[in-house]
Amino acid sequence: MRAADKVFAGAIPDIYDRLMVPMIFEPYAQDLAGRVASLEPRHILEVAAGTGVLTRAMAGRLDAQTRIVATDLNQSMLDLAQSRLSDGRITWQVADALALPFEPQAFDVVACQFGVMFFPDKIEGYKEACRVLKPGGRYLFNVWDTLATSDFPQAISSALEELFPDDPPGFMARTPHGYHDETRIRGDLTAAGFKSVEFETLGRTSRANSARDAATAFCQGTPLRKEIEARSPSGLEAATEHAALALERKFGTGAIEGRIRAHVITAVR
Repeated sequence: MRAADKVFAGAIPDIYDRLMVPMIFEPYAQDLAGRVASLEPRHILEVAAGTGVLTRAMAGRLDAQTRIVATDLNQSMLDLAQSRLSDGRITWQVADALALPFEPQAFDVVACQFGVMFFPDKIEGYKEACRVLKPGGRYLFNVWDTLATSDFPQAISSALEELFPDDPPGFMARTPHGYHDETRIRGDLTAAGFKSVEFETLGRTSRANSARDAATAFCQGTPLRKEIEARSPSGLEAATEHAALALERKFGTGAIEGRIRAHVITAVR
């Protein structure tokens, strides 16, 4: 992972929340929130909360006594999340998942929605989660499977390879879809001190109102935007249109659907 891969700022948070969240994140947020709620926790830490899709899903399932501390590295993402959800049970806080500013054994559950792929040091991030969990506490998170198992980002990545054949942007394969090997994930969690690990793979359907919306979500609402602009400072719109046409050729005009697949992991402290 490159340092720029974890920067969600400028125009990215709004596009991300408006287009990306309903397209690929919402189905998995509902799944993860259900798993968290089934544990009946009282104190939850969320890391890499982004614009709050998992936070909102958890808040809708948890009772009045539960408290959530929702953290992210990017203030702009948390600002948008907080603007969408006013709830006295939730504390919003900027925090680095690799150096959590919380006391040991403070939480019953740590949850993370598609965030661990962005950790520069996965084991250190897991150690921090383990440190702040109570004995027997759970760390629940999900990660994307390989790029080949998610239709829209795969098609967009191929389109950008055509547009920039000498130096294709590699963000999607490198980071969001770059940490999917079960053996490695289990090994990293064990090295961080977790006692047991459950691993489940879930396929879902990704939906967008149009190919243009899907292309805009990925090309302009993620750090892929910076890679495109680095190769063509004035070419973001052209690259987005090229990706949209590629999606139309493969999935048709109007509303489109494609496969997505992710792994859901539960680790016990």
